[in-house]
Amino acid sequence: SSRLAHGVVLQFFLVLEISLARMGRGRSDSRSRSRGGGGGKDDRSRSRSRKDSRSPSRDGGGKTRKPDDYGVDTMKITDDDAAFILGKGGKTKEKISRVSEAEIELFERDLILEIRGSKMQRRRAKKYAEGVMAQRTGPVSITSDYDDGDLTMLQVPQEAVGFVTGRAGNFLRTIEEEWCTLMFFCEVGSGGRNKDYEKLAIFGSVRGRRGAELKVLSAVETKVPGYYDRIRDEVLSRDKGKDESETWGTDTMVFQDDELSYALGKQGGTRKKLERSSGAIVQYVGHNALFSGTRAERKRAREYMKWLFEQLEGPVYVDGWEDRDDCTVVDVPSDCIGYVTGARRAALGGIEDDWGVLMFFMNKRDGKGGRGNEQLIIFGPKRARRGAELKVMSSVETKSPGQFTRGVREKTSSEKGFDTDRMVFKDDELSYALGKEGTTRKKLEGAAGAILQYVGHVAFIAGTLKERRRCKEFIQWLLQQRRGSVTIAGVSKRDDATEMHIPENCKGWVTGNRGSELRRMEQETGTYMFMALDERGEERLIIFCHDAGSKTAPTGRMAAERLVNEMIQEKLRDDGGRGRSDSRGRSPSRRRSNSRRRSPSRRRGRSDSRSRSRRR
Repeated sequence: SSRLAHGVVLQFFLVLEISLARMGRGRSDSRSRSRGGGGGKDDRSRSRSRKDSRSPSRDGGGKTRKPDDYGVDTMKITDDDAAFILGKGGKTKEKISRVSEAEIELFERDLILEIRGSKMQRRRAKKYAEGVMAQRTGPVSITSDYDDGDLTMLQVPQEAVGFVTGRAGNFLRTIEEEWCTLMFFCEVGSGGRNKDYEKLAIFGSVRGRRGAELKVLSAVETKVPGYYDRIRDEVLSRDKGKDESETWGTDTMVFQDDELSYALGKQGGTRKKLERSSGAIVQYVGHNALFSGTRAERKRAREYMKWLFEQLEGPVYVDGWEDRDDCTVVDVPSDCIGYVTGARRAALGGIEDDWGVLMFFMNKRDGKGGRGNEQLIIFGPKRARRGAELKVMSSVETKSPGQFTRGVREKTSSEKGFDTDRMVFKDDELSYALGKEGTTRKKLEGAAGAILQYVGHVAFIAGTLKERRRCKEFIQWLLQQRRGSVTIAGVSKRDDATEMHIPENCKGWVTGNRGSELRRMEQETGTYMFMALDERGEERLIIFCHDAGSKTAPTGRMAAERLVNEMIQEKLRDDGGRGRSDSRGRSPSRRRSNSRRRSPSRRRGRSDSRSRSRRR
């Protein structure tokens, strides 16, 4: 009965995790629908360098070397098939492209699907497209030649099929997005369907297929307890040694009843933290913990789990941490520990969630650690550790000024790989570069693709040489805007920018009251946007971001460009609908649809400007 009770608890957390994922998916879908609505012929003519805003899969910035067997295949499809291949907002086509690593273009007028890539990429893309189209007319039939080293077949008990599928297939779609896979139920050969089981086909990389398989198994085990024990050997031996390192495998650990909820964490947070920091796939199937990955990743996951449970018994100290390549240690003054940790570990947990690291304070069991400082150890990938470390340093500096910045000067590294540069701000520059609740800093960080953190008056910029230089340029242009117009030449030669020439009568509408509309679009798309002069003194809008985006992605330069084009089209329609007798009257086309909501400040700005013009 105790085991059954814990099974119910695990099922509750799993369902909660699934629900949260579906809620996020719904919000993403609604945003992408609203952004994709304004794409017409005029959209393409608005941007001066449309080619620069294509997704890397389309042009790769001209730097990606094509494989020797690169070629083009075409498929003739029906009108109904075209709708199925495209999917809602083009997401199915994007998914097939992402999983197969091929470039896919659908010509809806000619009903032709064009596939570009290596021979294997084209073969896989064609196979996936045929599988998706086959679902329209009935169950998909999988034959022996379907497996190109990219297929996992999993038997799912009939009583769990509905739970695994989810309403309208939402749970499977969520797993596909998380693990970059393609999944559908199918028939194998000509044998028809089994009454007791359904075959689930999972296509993708070794890591992606494994992550998706274990997620499905976790769901199945909550509906059919004990099912995992029946197929345990098959699951553990699958794809053994079939990665590039030839060390791929799966390790297991069995939890006691009282250990499971602790290892899972609130809404699965502890499990996700261990997974991201170790690099291994960490999934709980019933009372079993499964760690899948390379030998090094599995070893890290087991160690992190061991230290996690040791903290329940007392202080933990990692012997030989100096010789490890997966950790960073920060000395935190004793009077700052409570501030860094937060109430019920909320602050430290927030940093772990943001950066995908594992963090805890180290103390030797004999209690003879230093009294002035305590050591905070951070486990995870190099970039994530640095981001978490700088966030901790920023918190400590707030509580104890000068702790990390006393005597620190500006620094510029020539290292092409990952390193850290420093910029020292003046008093008035810091608040401007930080923004309200740190929004400006986060914006610059996201658009540059670098880590940007302010420790006191010092800006720490971490990343590759290209990312650090880009971030510095963004900061410099930001500070220049305080003094007037900014001139930026040679934008067409950059691979991180899109220029847009805005009609004169649309500039105020696009930028918004005190730039409010630009800020809104920046926040939605993760870009950095502002009006700047070119070498001839002409003003245009520049969208900066390391991510070019794609036709359907909600973030990146292409997403920002779509939002700007929507605003231009809306303004032009509004102006064209006004008659001479009532030039200030609102036309029916001016009414807003629910797909795009204006901020209250923007509505006030427009209302104020109309009332002023009437008084004149």
